[in-house]
Amino acid sequence: MREWIVTNGLGGYASLTNSNNNTRKFHGLLIASLNPPVDRWVLVSNVEDTVCYKNQCYNLKNIKPKFEFNYFPSFNYNLPGIKINKKIFMLENENTTIIKYKIKTDEPIKIRHSPIINSRHFYNINEKNSFLIKQEVLKNQTNIYPNNTDKIIKIKVEKSNYFPNELWKEIQYQKDKERKDTYIDNYLLIGNFEKKIKKREEYFLVLTTEKKIYKNIESILKEEINKKRELILKTGLPNSFNKLILSTNNFIVQKGDGKSIIAGYHWFSDWGRDILISLPGLTLVTGRFNIAKQILNQLKKYCKNGLIPNVFNDRNSEASYNSVDTSLWFIDRTFQYLKYTNDHKFLLEMWPILVEIIDYYRIGTDYNIFMDKDFLISHDPGLTWMDVKIGDYYPTPRSKKAVEIQALWYNALKIMSTLSTFSNKDDIYFDISEKVKDSFNKQFDQQYDVIDTKDISLRPNKIFLVSLDFSLINQDLQSKIIKNIDENLYTIFGLRTLSQNDPGFKGIYLDDYNRELSYHNGIVWPWLLGPFIKSFIKIKNNEEYWRKYAYKKYLKPMFHVFGDNWDGSINEIYDSIPPYTPRGCITQAWSVAEILRTWVEDIENIKPMYEKNYLSHEICV
Repeated sequence: MREWIVTNGLGGYASLTNSNNNTRKFHGLLIASLNPPVDRWVLVSNVEDTVCYKNQCYNLKNIKPKFEFNYFPSFNYNLPGIKINKKIFMLENENTTIIKYKIKTDEPIKIRHSPIINSRHFYNINEKNSFLIKQEVLKNQTNIYPNNTDKIIKIKVEKSNYFPNELWKEIQYQKDKERKDTYIDNYLLIGNFEKKIKKREEYFLVLTTEKKIYKNIESILKEEINKKRELILKTGLPNSFNKLILSTNNFIVQKGDGKSIIAGYHWFSDWGRDILISLPGLTLVTGRFNIAKQILNQLKKYCKNGLIPNVFNDRNSEASYNSVDTSLWFIDRTFQYLKYTNDHKFLLEMWPILVEIIDYYRIGTDYNIFMDKDFLISHDPGLTWMDVKIGDYYPTPRSKKAVEIQALWYNALKIMSTLSTFSNKDDIYFDISEKVKDSFNKQFDQQYDVIDTKDISLRPNKIFLVSLDFSLINQDLQSKIIKNIDENLYTIFGLRTLSQNDPGFKGIYLDDYNRELSYHNGIVWPWLLGPFIKSFIKIKNNEEYWRKYAYKKYLKPMFHVFGDNWDGSINEIYDSIPPYTPRGCITQAWSVAEILRTWVEDIENIKPMYEKNYLSHEICV
């Protein structure tokens, strides 16, 4: 069952299945961020709609609608002589969900809307009577006061009568049960809004925690649609990009006085690595340079001992630093921003942090991250993007000298060498970069995944030896890597994380083993298509024929599967054997971002304005 999502730019969202049912504890119509963009609470799980006429009542949850997506999700229900359309949207920067009902009937009907309250953090589940509520009944409206939060849930239906009738019910979440997660929950039906409709009517149901009073909601809806149109127009990209462009907006969120990126919905918070990998696709190719700048400035605040945080906890926003690559991505993404903007002032502001990162990597920092005697970066297990830990066990430890870390390290040094010229600083980085390159090539006599342990597991991480701006290896070896990955790891939804021929391969995410064992041991990740396609086109000298070929072979099949009613979302992961079942988050920032970025920058060849200058060390003013 496919799922939809709309978001509010605060980390909050509304999301259900395309039939408007709850199959996850993370589903709901009003999930509010109490400490943007984290601490998210399910306040309203759903609203049951029941239509009564001719002495019969029909609950719409038992009727499959026709799903459409046009800026917002829309649902069409057909009953004999009755047509009902529901459109669901959220307001930007507000914890408010609004449902527009458009009803046409041949004879008078009564429609009943029954809100479902479930006041809890979205990781949790409720026992019966887990919380108490007080209802304040007003005209066309009820205000709900749960005793486990200071938020007031306001629910209003235009021109209706409301009848309180509290009833606890149990629900079992199918998707959570499949994931072997907690799946039995209890929710509270609070009562019924009733309306009589003679022939046709359009009206709104409002769910909110905001203090404001919403009037002329039709104009509010038009304003929200105009914001989306303006976002599309600002990019200057063809209409074929529209759905991905709109999808990028789901992930950009407010954080304090700046901006951040939610890594994925439903359950991820803002993760440093994911933020940085996603940044070009979400903000740079879409022309939102100021947002990119705010995101980089936001992360800069948290730099500690040369490390940019790996994750911010959803419950308390506490930063964790257990990552070896995030700081190196930070240097690269600062460089990508400069390639688009030539923002010299920003470079000077960022320079001390960039220097700090390199210095700490050279002398050593937390998690045993340091430059070894061979000039390569060594590190503890579980610090790369393949970071799963089960108790004290790492399914993909990749400790010591993971291949992409060396690629990122060399790339960072070359960037610093380049930026030294642009910032009138002494270039102390070029000589180190040459030593790194010489040392790496002496050791990389096979396509290793981890250098000093001589791990020849066939994984996609070596793609970064090709895709980054500054490559450690020669073009012949780059071509061999692309061929090897294409033949062994490519699927229409992304790259496998381990070859099918490896004894540790696990191609199905949810099986009779701990799902974490498969997460990076065969499962497909769409975001890896970005660096893969970039690398493929790079070794083909950016020729138009091969750019068209890359679209036809690597992107078009995926888009075909998504179909016409696709909302631009791309799952976090997929099973790596047919039918390639989508798994994990229903939409992931770096999945959407890297597919959009590679389509724009690599396939359409729409390059950053100042890229040639920065890659050739030519100072531009």
